[in-house]
Amino acid sequence: MMERAALVWLFQGKQVLLIHKLRGLGKGKINAPGGRLEAGESWEQAGRRELREETSLEAGPLTEVAALDFRFLDGYQLEVRAFFASAVGGTPRPCEEADPFWLPVAALPWHRMWKDDPLWLPHCLSGNRVEASFLFDGDAMLEARVKICGRSLAPMLG
Repeated sequence: MMERAALVWLFQGKQVLLIHKLRGLGKGKINAPGGRLEAGESWEQAGRRELREETSLEAGPLTEVAALDFRFLDGYQLEVRAFFASAVGGTPRPCEEADPFWLPVAALPWHRMWKDDPLWLPHCLSGNRVEASFLFDGDAMLEARVKICGRSLAPMLG
């Protein structure tokens, strides 16, 4: 069964909003806010809803920066769209699923994130759009294919 999910990487100046995942897939990891699409939702609608539910924040226009496909040896599959957006204001608030916090983009905690993040996210931060697929066995990444598909927006770093 293939599920679909959206991630929203929210920026405010040189800061990025991350969450410490408290339950579910990725529990204990640091990631961007996001989650699975509900019936009838678009990728963007799901990204905005999940951002609001996990952080209480709103985003400006969303720009798709990555199409990511994840397969797990246990048969689980997840199709993800990653978006970049600017924060519209507000103060992040924790919920049962996530504890949000701002961090300088230059200080991303790669060692606490999914193993695929360092393979695709830096390309997006440099202004490129990425398509990638990954095979995992639990937390262990077994295969990775990353393709840069051109420019998506101005670089988010320097």
